[in-house]
Amino acid sequence: MADPRALADEGVCFPVGGDDRRSTSATGRAIFADSIRAVDPAIAARIEHTRDWRKGYIAPLRDIVLAAAQSTENALSISRHGLASAEQRFTFRREGHETGLREALAEWRTPGLGSVTVRGRAAREEELSIPYRGRRLFGDDLRRQIDAWLDSGIAEPSFGEALTLVLDNPDWLDLRDVDIALLGAGAEMAPTRSLLRWGARVHAIDLPAPAIWERLVGITRSTPGTLRIPIELAADGTPPFVVGGDVHPDDDPTICASAGTNLITRTPEIRTWLSEIDQPFVLGTYAYADGAEHVRLSMAGDAIVAALGAERDDLTLAFLATPTDVFAVPFECVEASREKWEHRGIGGLFQAPLRLARQFEPNYPTNYTTSAGQRIGLNDAIIPQQGPNYILAKRVQRWRALAARAEGTPVSLNLAPATRTRSVVRNRALAAAYAGAGRFGVEVFDPSTSTTLMAALLVHDLRNPDSPANPSTELINPMDLFARGANHGGLWRTAYAPRSVLGIAALLGMFESRA
Repeated sequence: MADPRALADEGVCFPVGGDDRRSTSATGRAIFADSIRAVDPAIAARIEHTRDWRKGYIAPLRDIVLAAAQSTENALSISRHGLASAEQRFTFRREGHETGLREALAEWRTPGLGSVTVRGRAAREEELSIPYRGRRLFGDDLRRQIDAWLDSGIAEPSFGEALTLVLDNPDWLDLRDVDIALLGAGAEMAPTRSLLRWGARVHAIDLPAPAIWERLVGITRSTPGTLRIPIELAADGTPPFVVGGDVHPDDDPTICASAGTNLITRTPEIRTWLSEIDQPFVLGTYAYADGAEHVRLSMAGDAIVAALGAERDDLTLAFLATPTDVFAVPFECVEASREKWEHRGIGGLFQAPLRLARQFEPNYPTNYTTSAGQRIGLNDAIIPQQGPNYILAKRVQRWRALAARAEGTPVSLNLAPATRTRSVVRNRALAAAYAGAGRFGVEVFDPSTSTTLMAALLVHDLRNPDSPANPSTELINPMDLFARGANHGGLWRTAYAPRSVLGIAALLGMFESRA
């Protein structure tokens, strides 16, 4: 149960319950129950009777994904009902007035935000390169590294195919014809730097914090890209720093001091600001915060996606999926994992004695078959420390991706590997577990590597007409969108159920970090 005062700020809010409190647990439990009710009422009932949602959410989420994997109809029903429940429950609060999200975006349509455009001064990079372990990989070196990731089970073959196509078509990296709006442009996992290096026009949304904009503007100046920045307008409709005319586009300190806006509190104004883009554009959702704030950010982004999608037909959506979730995975992953399980302990200094002590569990103890007769695996890599709010925030994005694609909107949703982001490093237990993950066949990437890889996959999705992002590309199940091009860091193909080795990985990580 969350403190209602902490969640009753202006902007997107958790709903008030029957006890006059705003409960994150009650809200998440209700949304997940609503998502599955039409497909399997028994699962919905179990969710509603889960007393401690923070401890009991993992098993129902597995059940929901397994139900969605049974058919296209199930996957879309769960997605649409989950989105409808979330939209119905979350509210928008401003100056003491609280209303529904959809109503708020319809009610507050005044501009509120001006723009300043910053232009880069460098030449465009014409060849894909990836920063990796202190080096920058190009050409044949990058191709060999891609093969190494595939050989070790770090990523799926379709990941290698997509990156190879980008390497084979360097003209795809010319993004001077691409407009992309980034919700959370300064987020650690946002592809902002790469997109600017390739010449894109980026419409950037992030908080009004000068340090964020100093970094983004600095990046832009060293690239050929363009950065359109939101500026809060004064009461008379002018930017606050203007005196007798427009600010000079090269006055970076003045721009950064006034740049930015709040996605949670200025959701309607951001929708209006983005609607001013007068050509087709990509709308990417990358904003992140800890705990309940992440859900509020996700819901704000989804409200903008829904509002713009209802008004125009020239959007492409972009998201990143987290590997620490539940996925229906190809059966080849199950076979590779079981092969490793049969040969576990070989080459691992600490694994054999722990295996004898029955510390670990296999990654895929159960076989699953869909209603169409397709064999699949169910990969459960949820990390309890991340909590149900994290999963709800990411699940809303997964639901929106599937629902929008089914309605004809191109959607790029790529699975990013486990990454040493600041949020992970701040959590000592997670940081230690990531440090020891290599002992179990899992590679944890640096942020610079992950973001560049994901930016390259986004380019693939935008340029390749046969990519899964294209709604006309046939998928057996809509959730195959998550598996195509996946770089899971090895979590899908490791021998071990991730949670069963989490504690030992953390212990090993602590020892290795002190060595």
